[in-house]
Amino acid sequence: MKYLIAGLGNIGSEYEGTRHNIGFMVVKHMLKHFDKTAESNRYGQTALVKHKGRQIHLLMPSTYMNLSGKAVRFHLEKQKIPIENLMVITDDLALPFGKLRLRGKGSDGGHNGLKHIQEQLKTSAYPRLKFGISNNFPKGQQVRYVLERFSEEEESLLPELLEKSMEMVLAFSTIGLARTMSNFNGK
Repeated sequence: MKYLIAGLGNIGSEYEGTRHNIGFMVVKHMLKHFDKTAESNRYGQTALVKHKGRQIHLLMPSTYMNLSGKAVRFHLEKQKIPIENLMVITDDLALPFGKLRLRGKGSDGGHNGLKHIQEQLKTSAYPRLKFGISNNFPKGQQVRYVLERFSEEEESLLPELLEKSMEMVLAFSTIGLARTMSNFNGK
């Protein structure tokens, strides 16, 4: 069984460690856990990890957030991975910081990365792991907020949250979407 795990973010050192790059951070955490290095490929950095007989293709798109769909579609087709074995990891302003929510489908919620993926795949029915970053910003400051680094307090909680995110990805690839949602959502 093959899976594609696409952690969304923006390339470039100026975006490293920002709220919008939490998808990249989860993928990098997985790379470290499996002692792997990502390689430059078309439309992104990729790596293959193996877990309990599953091939998990990790992707950090190099297309910038707003064009993430191009990378996701390309790598799904290249690896011949069915859409139900795709998981997109993204930040979510509507969730409190650190809240992790796995969904099998849904709207883009105003997230440009999800919007482009939906356009490219012609469906919103694909699994996504939403990582809550809260909406603690003044009116009109959303863009600045998502492109800022995490606060010191948030930063101190990230290692545990990245570990839990990885556990959710690995569960998705072994026990499936429904059981993973049941085991992790709301906890």
